[in-house]
Amino acid sequence: MRAEDGFQQIPFPSEHPYLCDPVLPSLLKRVLPQNVRSEVEADLTQVGGRLIDEIRPLAPLVQPSTLTQYDQWGQRVDHLHVSEGWQRLKYAAIEEGFVAIGYERKFGHHSRTYMFAKTMITTGDFHVIMCPIGMTDAAARVIELYGSDKMKQELYPRLISRDPSRAYISGQWMTERTGGSDVSQTETKAIPTAPASSDMGPPYMLDGFKWFSSAAEGNIAVALARTGEVSRGSRSLSLFLVPLRIPSHPSPLSNGIFIHRLKNKIGTWGVPTAELSLQDTKAWRIGTVDDGVKAIIPMLNITRIHSAIHSVGSLQRCLSIARSYATVRSVNGGTNLLKDVPLHMASLADVNLLYRALVHLTFGAVCLLGKSECGVASAEEEGRLRLLTPTVKAFAAHKAPTAMEETMAALGGQGYMEEVGIGRLIRDSLVEKIWEGTINILSLDLSRATRDPKVVDGYMKWALGITSSIPSDSALKSVEVAVLSLRNAVQRLPSIFKQSSVNPLMPRPALNCFASVSCGVYLLEHAIWSHTSDEPTRDIDLEAFRRWVLEGDLQQSLADTERIAQKHEARALMNRELVYGSNSMSAHKL
Repeated sequence: MRAEDGFQQIPFPSEHPYLCDPVLPSLLKRVLPQNVRSEVEADLTQVGGRLIDEIRPLAPLVQPSTLTQYDQWGQRVDHLHVSEGWQRLKYAAIEEGFVAIGYERKFGHHSRTYMFAKTMITTGDFHVIMCPIGMTDAAARVIELYGSDKMKQELYPRLISRDPSRAYISGQWMTERTGGSDVSQTETKAIPTAPASSDMGPPYMLDGFKWFSSAAEGNIAVALARTGEVSRGSRSLSLFLVPLRIPSHPSPLSNGIFIHRLKNKIGTWGVPTAELSLQDTKAWRIGTVDDGVKAIIPMLNITRIHSAIHSVGSLQRCLSIARSYATVRSVNGGTNLLKDVPLHMASLADVNLLYRALVHLTFGAVCLLGKSECGVASAEEEGRLRLLTPTVKAFAAHKAPTAMEETMAALGGQGYMEEVGIGRLIRDSLVEKIWEGTINILSLDLSRATRDPKVVDGYMKWALGITSSIPSDSALKSVEVAVLSLRNAVQRLPSIFKQSSVNPLMPRPALNCFASVSCGVYLLEHAIWSHTSDEPTRDIDLEAFRRWVLEGDLQQSLADTERIAQKHEARALMNRELVYGSNSMSAHKL
């Protein structure tokens, strides 16, 4: 039999990433004013069409970057070559305003919601171009806050430009061989130099080695370097703006930047990530001396939310593929479609429930970020953003890949094929477990934030307010038990946070518990709005809330915190025994 003969599987249709999404349109209807939403939806509809017709077909053209270190005469050139697909995706991202929207602020504090909604529905097909876009976003923000007048006049407009011919892409150089999230041992040194008329700010020369530098094809980078004594750790670090190359010169060698090698990563192959050696590299200080760690906090807030959006957007794309495939795949001898098989729908419903929870949680943080940047956030909202930022990044990165694996299995053997795209999305999403902090690092960040009683009290007031805002309506009787359960969980949070400060095993279970509780609060907030507004999705929204609280991992996360609270010292010792065996102490000494 020829391959063309016999059974031929009908290709699954391409869903519109916004119009066919089961969650985002309803969420935007709730959080955006009608006049804003009409413009936003028109653009999301447009970009969804462009995604299907123009962006998605570029996938075969996106290939790993390559590096030519020496020319045919043995001269060091360090020419970085990116694929045609990557270049075209970068241009499209700039044109669509994935950075610009957040800074044009046409819709005030709603602009961030607009920008991240657009990012989320497209990220699954943009092959991690949102990594350098996110770092460019963060660089724009730090220059807006701390940059010199000349940086704001000459560089800031390029970072937020929609014109690919003049727009700049920024890297972010924090990681060194001495540690990832721990920058206290940074080896790169910064030496002040004599100023020149062309300087963007206080000039320095940098000397060091940056171990994990994404967007190596960019125009500039933001980097940490040491301006004080090593003994002072992170308190003697300053933040710098580094041009990758002198204008009109194609190689980073023109600014003393040597590409040691490109990273051989398990995913994110399109992103050129490099190890860089800095030798007399010209840079300009951003902000004050020895205040670099404080200056990068606004950057981390932005890139961590970008990370969460990438995880959620990748899950959205996988879920869309599985959902669409179920409408054309026949089973049971061709008598049924997968969408009519209850067991199959139960699996996809579980994935959809997690997706719903992650979307509402992440956009809860996005809305607060927009308010904070526009100066309209209350003190309570600023505190809630402080709690949610590490939480959404950690929780989305932790939960999304496993759910994406379920969507792969939903296609059977076809899901394991590279052409479908789920495999790439899973590989690419795994970096979010590490980039900008692992879940353990972010758990410690959350723990530090909860030591401020005003921050915790503000969150409690907000969350308990939502659980008490249910209207007296017989239609809502079905979720009374879930509401009571959620309210009890909210009331337990302060004691869990206190445990985090004294029990070294508690921060991670506390983050998972806080994330699950917050998902429940946001799902309830949306369900109440949906019901009182008589939305078509009101029954689904109530059911999603009920399932998340009573059948999701909320109850398990609460149980985890109870278990970890018991005899944690003995448990910590036993953990080491489990890892290394009964002779762990002597083995460690050897």
